[in-house]
Amino acid sequence: MDYQVRPARITDIDRIVSLCAAQSAMADGSGPLVGQDLLRQLIYLPQASVLVADLRRAIIGVGILALRPSVRKGGYVGTVDVLSVEARADGEQIVGALIEELIRSAKNKGCVLVEAEPPGDPGERARWERQGFVDTGPLLERPIDQARAVSGASQQVKEPT
Repeated sequence: MDYQVRPARITDIDRIVSLCAAQSAMADGSGPLVGQDLLRQLIYLPQASVLVADLRRAIIGVGILALRPSVRKGGYVGTVDVLSVEARADGEQIVGALIEELIRSAKNKGCVLVEAEPPGDPGERARWERQGFVDTGPLLERPIDQARAVSGASQQVKEPT
């Protein structure tokens, strides 16, 4: 599968809302997770990142990261508010790519930590743990190493020999 993870555009809003609504209906039937008006604002706000997984111009996944300041944590905290993938897509690979890009976005925005609600499925929880998240009680958390973020995520840090 050849897909791309990219920032959402205003033209993606309808598809994102329908994808999140379908995911919510399957989970608990409570209705849409994301409203169109709020999503329009989030796309343009620097305190949020809205990313989509795009397969041949079709949105098959979405991740939304919201930032908040935290005195207790010593800086900005990124919260993964939404992570949704179309049921017929390769969820394992797409969710992993979305999480990775959300973490990269949090680093670029100066976050010291990324947090998310733990999924109920043990397989999903293991995926988050492979991405460096730790269960801290009510949330999964992943500290962000700012020194590495400044030098670039693609550079390797060499240990002294």
